[in-house]
Amino acid sequence: MSLNPTFVPRDTIEFPDRPLPLDSKFYIQRLPCENLGYAEIQKSGSLLRLKAARKMGKSSFILRLLNYAESLGYKTVSIDFLQADSAIFENPNKFLKWLCINIARQLKIEPQLSDYWDDDIGSKVSSTVYLESHIFPQINSSIVLAFNELNRVFEYQNISQDFLPLIRFWYEQGKQTQLWQKVHFILVQSTEVYVSLNIHQSPFNIGLAIELPVFTLEQVKDLAQRYQLNLTDNHIKKLSNLVGGHPYLVHLALYHLSYDLISIDDLLNTSPTLTGIYREHLQSLSLSLQQKPELAIAMKRVATTTESIQIEPLIAYQLYSLGLVNLQGNYCLCSCELYRLYFQWQLLNEKPENTNKLRKLQQENKFLKALVYVDPLTEVANRRQFDHCIDIEWKRMMREIAPLSLILCDIDHFKIYNDTYGHQMGDECLKKVAQSIRNVVQRPGDLVARYGGEEFVIILPRTDATGALYIAEAVRENLKTLALPFDTEQLPNRPAPIVTISIGVASTIPGVDTNDIGSLFLASDEALYESKRNGRDQVQLSSFLQFRY
Repeated sequence: MSLNPTFVPRDTIEFPDRPLPLDSKFYIQRLPCENLGYAEIQKSGSLLRLKAARKMGKSSFILRLLNYAESLGYKTVSIDFLQADSAIFENPNKFLKWLCINIARQLKIEPQLSDYWDDDIGSKVSSTVYLESHIFPQINSSIVLAFNELNRVFEYQNISQDFLPLIRFWYEQGKQTQLWQKVHFILVQSTEVYVSLNIHQSPFNIGLAIELPVFTLEQVKDLAQRYQLNLTDNHIKKLSNLVGGHPYLVHLALYHLSYDLISIDDLLNTSPTLTGIYREHLQSLSLSLQQKPELAIAMKRVATTTESIQIEPLIAYQLYSLGLVNLQGNYCLCSCELYRLYFQWQLLNEKPENTNKLRKLQQENKFLKALVYVDPLTEVANRRQFDHCIDIEWKRMMREIAPLSLILCDIDHFKIYNDTYGHQMGDECLKKVAQSIRNVVQRPGDLVARYGGEEFVIILPRTDATGALYIAEAVRENLKTLALPFDTEQLPNRPAPIVTISIGVASTIPGVDTNDIGSLFLASDEALYESKRNGRDQVQLSSFLQFRY
């Protein structure tokens, strides 16, 4: 597929409200991820996981993946779960019957489901027998099963708890039997997955994962040329910055410009308003947020700053799934200027014109305060943020079968420090210790939190015991280098009259070493107290839980 612009008659330009046809001159390849998808589909028994926010071009890419598979002689089946009636999701038995019948009909095979379905052995076994005994033997080529809008299944826990592990089982059968080696899976989703599954059952740590990126500046320029638009480089840059390279938003702008429906300057100026070309898209997003007030309030927080901020991880991921924010570790930022200006405008125009609205705003402010996840004194994450993050990272490391480390820190003799210097100096000490830790722990995915009093905790995803020990020692040494004065007659035998810290470290692979998240914290806590018992100002690694090499 060429990236060179191909000019087309203006009257052939279609409104960009559907997947781009295979012969569309306006389809922009996003390399190298698309080539990875084409290569993966050629491998026997492959599984491709495609994830992106709404209207990012997933459906257009899937059309091309399936067309490529057909060019290889494969049979293709595309199941869109948005087409399923709500009644289909009543129970796994009805759901899997619906799925099997759809697969059969798309392959032009008489379903004959009753000949293979046995309620006594269950729907998962029955569906597997049906595919192995009735469907696959009638197909002499490879088969692609594309499951689109898989996120619809996530809404029904009674279905997801059975169906998602079944996908993994089918995929793993491809490593054992020739029959399943000719089956290729494409899983397409619009949201971040937080389904509670056993690590050995989840399909979200297998196969190749692809997340479609936004358009680059060069791709926006290329697309503008295909629309036969002669935009200046400055206008291209402003448009790209406005919509963050979002494919649908770029297409919509170029469509209006190509028909002279609006000038580029007017488009840029009116876009974040209710008279701009994006009004329906923005109103749709606004309605989605109104259905979940916690998302609306969080989005207003994000929109009122140009810097990345911390909010509850689950809320951040939901905003991300809508395409409203970009994630940078535990921080999030508006994904484009359009969203920031629009939701900022919404906030500024909410005037308490009556008592009911004032009461509503007061409730929102109360909710907003509850969503503050930063300790106001030390400006690191607070206990509530830690509780949410550790739960999320535990589940994520379970899916990835990756190590998770926890570092628990305690300022040595802090009560004596407060008694000696006073609480105001004690607060200053806490601030400096927190900053000292943050100067060491700088990886975006890691989290530093104040756990309570003089205790701090560090979450280190994808970090084994060796890596965690290295970080812990760096934290201890960095604080000693800072040499905060701590001179008192109550502690006469210390090597130096400065503030020091004791540290406990624990590391595990969630779901492999233990299924109990509390065990990780208990192990780090016991290691911390071992550090104190041995004289303080040192690091101890838990002997109870360690990442096994």
